[in-house]
Amino acid sequence: MGLMKLFSGDEILALALQQKIEAIGVNTVIRNNNQANVLPSIQPQKAVELFIQETDFAKANPIVEEFRLSL
Repeated sequence: MGLMKLFSGDEILALALQQKIEAIGVNTVIRNNNQANVLPSIQPQKAVELFIQETDFAKANPIVEEFRLSL
């Protein structure tokens, strides 16, 4: 199986969702392509992405839906 993207957006929100998902025992991967030390005033912030294993989707989906509704 492979990785499935659950969230793409602000880093603070991605970390909050990551914490909620890991609390139920699902491992996550965060992909952050922001390069903070390379001309930070010029480059726009790129979205941070949160991934889980496809096999964990059924377990994590209720948490993701609750999180999205709370935004």
